[in-house]
Amino acid sequence: MKIQNKKNISAFGGINYVFDYLSKSKIAEILESDLPALKKQSQYKWTDIFYSFISIYLCGGSCVEDLQNHLKSHFDNNPFLNLPSPDTLLKRFSELTEDTYKAKTKRGAFYHTCSNNNKLDNLNIKLLKKLGVFESDKLVLDYDNTIVFTEKSDSKMTYKRDYGYHPAVCTVNEEHVLHIQNRNGNCDPKAFQAEVLRDVFNLLEKHEISKPLHLRADAASYQYDVVKELVKNNVTFYIGCRNSYVERYFTQVKKWVPMKSSLNPTMEVGEIIITPFQRQAEIDQAESKSYRMIVKRCKNKNGQLNLLTGDAYEYRAILTNNFELTPLEVAAFYNHRGNMEKQFDILKNDFGWNNMPFSCLSKNTVFLYFSAICRNLYSKIIKHFSQVVRFLKPTYRVKKFLFRFIIIPARWITHSRQKQLSLYGKINFRT
Repeated sequence: MKIQNKKNISAFGGINYVFDYLSKSKIAEILESDLPALKKQSQYKWTDIFYSFISIYLCGGSCVEDLQNHLKSHFDNNPFLNLPSPDTLLKRFSELTEDTYKAKTKRGAFYHTCSNNNKLDNLNIKLLKKLGVFESDKLVLDYDNTIVFTEKSDSKMTYKRDYGYHPAVCTVNEEHVLHIQNRNGNCDPKAFQAEVLRDVFNLLEKHEISKPLHLRADAASYQYDVVKELVKNNVTFYIGCRNSYVERYFTQVKKWVPMKSSLNPTMEVGEIIITPFQRQAEIDQAESKSYRMIVKRCKNKNGQLNLLTGDAYEYRAILTNNFELTPLEVAAFYNHRGNMEKQFDILKNDFGWNNMPFSCLSKNTVFLYFSAICRNLYSKIIKHFSQVVRFLKPTYRVKKFLFRFIIIPARWITHSRQKQLSLYGKINFRT
């Protein structure tokens, strides 16, 4: 077998089209203007740092060290970026760190460590504006927590009996990360939710985003302080109820409507009006308000009777202040909240959340934000290239995008004093 070696051939020729698209979208201008100014003698700009970081995941890497171990030789002589070392990239990230703070819940005995990052909050929302995320008639927010397992020096034991962090995440329109508060692993999912949501609303107000807001959250958000904050900000909410708090109401539902469901053919939906949190409202010297409780039920598998309801059904309930939609419409809308688990899966497996690079909480918050920004941009990238390239769909994950578009041999050559990209293959552009 005869082998001929060619210098400066990159296996990831398709990534240059991504860099070109980001440059034309003026993403680099936002990075350079909103991130702290670097020294004049600095060899790398923020554009170099960010393009290198996003290329790790779009080229199939899983951690920052892949820049040196696997990608360095593929980015020689690339006109879009000057590839830094992993240490340089992490050093730049660490310069964006903001101090952590400790807080405890009203009834808690222990302080929890929390980490925000206002600089990256503002950068992220400006990039989302640039992507046109806030141009829709209404904004659908989803709030949830996830556990990121990691054995860093300051990580704590989570309720799943392993060490890690427990960030709170708010997404907008189901696929874009809007806000992150990183917390240590021993922080309860229901802790500080009202404070996090207040930060989200203040952030939107600061950037003059005044669209109607709809928020979905799970049963950990079934709290008086959370509902109070949502009502104060005129947010239409859909919150899962904790059965132990509301199961006494289930027998009051008189009318049940069948709901089409491939998973549960026996699913039925009903509704009643309830006035929750009366005791907390009295303590707060506030008026108790009534809301709709949408109740879903389906027959359980073992046929055993429930002692409280006297039937063989499993119940789930949703608290909402939306009095316009039908019970079936509310239930169907709330079911889309399950998309949060998909977003966490994408962030952890496609954009590096499972491989924290730093050994402290505040620095890893910076990493979480930059990874989330990469995920936000990827939604726009895959939608754009699915329109101009055959065999790509806007729903493809990074792995399929890598195999079908990024991986194509190419090298930069100089022709007529200009750099040109020479492909050793073919990209099936639409005609």
